[in-house]
This record gives sequence, C-alpha cells and structure tokens, in this order.
Amino acid sequence: MKKNVAVLGAGSFGTALAKLINGYNEFNVILWSAVSDEIQNIIKDKENKKCLPGIIIDTESIKLTTKAQDILCADIVIFAVASNYVREVAKKMAGYIKKDAVVVNVAKGLEQGSLKRLSEVICEEIKDHPFVALSGPSHAEEIAREIPTTVVAASKDINVAEKIQDALNSSIFRLYVNEDLIGVELGGALKNIIALAVGICDGLSLGDNTKAALMTRGITEIGRLGVAMGAKSQTFAGLSGIGDLIVTCTSMHSRNRRAGILIGQGKSSSEALEEVGMTVEGYFATKAAYELGKIENVCMPITEQLYKVLYENGNIEEALNSLMSRPVKHESEKFWFYN
Repeated sequence: MKKNVAVLGAGSFGTALAKLINGYNEFNVILWSAVSDEIQNIIKDKENKKCLPGIIIDTESIKLTTKAQDILCADIVIFAVASNYVREVAKKMAGYIKKDAVVVNVAKGLEQGSLKRLSEVICEEIKDHPFVALSGPSHAEEIAREIPTTVVAASKDINVAEKIQDALNSSIFRLYVNEDLIGVELGGALKNIIALAVGICDGLSLGDNTKAALMTRGITEIGRLGVAMGAKSQTFAGLSGIGDLIVTCTSMHSRNRRAGILIGQGKSSSEALEEVGMTVEGYFATKAAYELGKIENVCMPITEQLYKVLYENGNIEEALNSLMSRPVKHESEKFWFYN
C-alpha cells in the first residue's frame, strides 16, 4: 500500500515538490493551502500560473485541498510556506498530524522577533514528532522542470534523516544526510542576506570581482555566526552553505538577488519587495541576523551594512566604502579550524 505525503503550501516550492514526489516517488500526494483561490486556480488551470507558469500539474493524481483534515493520513508532512507563516500554519495543522508522522521543513528563514530557527518554531507547536530540515541549492523553477538537484536532509536523529533520504531520493532529486540541524538551517536562512547584497552590486554594475568577494566573505560571516550558535564549521562548506549561497547569488530565479538588483538600480526596499511580488526572505533575515550578531557578539560587517541600507535608509556607496576601508586582517579565521 502506498504511503501518503502532505505538502503544506501551494507556492512555487510546495507545488514543485508535490509534482516531483508525485512523479518519482511511491506516495499518494496531498497539496494543501490555506488560500482557497490558490488551490482552485491550480485545479482549473492545471498549473500554478502565478508561481510556476507553464508547468503542468497532474491534478488527477495529486489531491489539492484547503481542508486540514485531509492530511490526517500523511506519513510525511512537508512545510513549504514562507518563514513568516510557519508558526501560524504549524499551530493550525498540529491537531491533524498523526502521531508517527515525520515533519519536514523546506522554508529558509528565522522567525522575526523571537529570532528562532524554524525547527524550534515548528517543534514548539507540533510536539513529539521526528523533524527534518531539507535545504540546499534548489530553485523551485528547476525542480518543477525536472532538472537534477541535490539537497541535504538534516536532523538531530540521523535515522530520521535517513528515513527521509530513502523516501524522497530519486533519479533527479538526490539527498545527503547531516546531523548538524543548526548549521543546515542557518546556512539556508543567512545565504539570502548575501544574495541581496550581491544583487545590489549587480544593480550597480560593480562586476564579478565584487560579487566573488561578497560571496566568499559572506560564507565566512555566515559560518562565524553559525559556529557561535552551535553549528559545525564544515557544514557551511556543504550543500546548505556554499552550495545554496552560489545558486542564490548567481541565478535570476532568486527573489533575493532580483530584489537586490532593483535596490542597486535606485529603488527603495519597499518598492523592490513589491515589484518582486513574492516573499524576499533575505529582507527579513537581515534584521534577524543583525540582531543575532549583536546577541552573540559576532562581527558581521556585510550584514550590518546591508541592515543600514534596508532598514535605516543608508547610502549604498557609503556602505561599500565602509566594507572596503575596514582594518586589514588575516584571511584565515579560528572558527574554520577548531570546531
């Protein structure tokens, strides 16, 4: 008998995952959304025209629903909603997740205000369930088009991560496992900050040298905060670290990069967010990481300058000059070697 997987959230990533799992894995697939129009439009159009135009969705074999009770049968429940909706959805769906179901999160971000990782948010609302974070270089637009993609499944319990690896691995979606849940989550959340900064540089036409420098020093900055929060340094050299950073900083699929380009071209943060039209996680992650850096007493110059630009109407040229005129130092940093 086929097992059941429920995907919560019918945006770009949720729709792409539902399509992928339906086509390549032995599961009955349920795609849930709280937004009735979202589900009805997919049923009517046989595609998610807003998020994944041109991608045909098999609405005969995928169950599309807005009813929470329809996920009661799910053996795996995947959260694919924007980070700022994760707690709300977790609270709403907690009573409909069966006792032995594995909860998986694919959202990348930090909760505003509490600064908690999304695993902490979900596990506060959905208690006593095995949990896995799925992260890595994985644009929904490419997953939906069946372009080979590789991600990492992270859990404090490696057996649970391996269970999801076995369940979701396929010929076009390869999974590795990792016990460093903190590092995998932080890599996925914080790379969006650097992608925004890289986008601003693209908007200013600063060139490849600047982008390469931001990406390289960016992963160092991410790792610095991650290690301070209990992550393993080597995780940031993997798929959820440098892998996700590369794809988010270099692709026009990236909402964060696109928003940054618009800001670099002279638009305000609010104008850029409105024009992108979907959640730009890096905007919110910048504020959270800025606050975490202060709490952990970690030096995060790129994040600090981007925060000033996004939240304090700071001047981009002054931010760039501040980064370039910092006191010189040795490239190697302690945290890469002693963790």
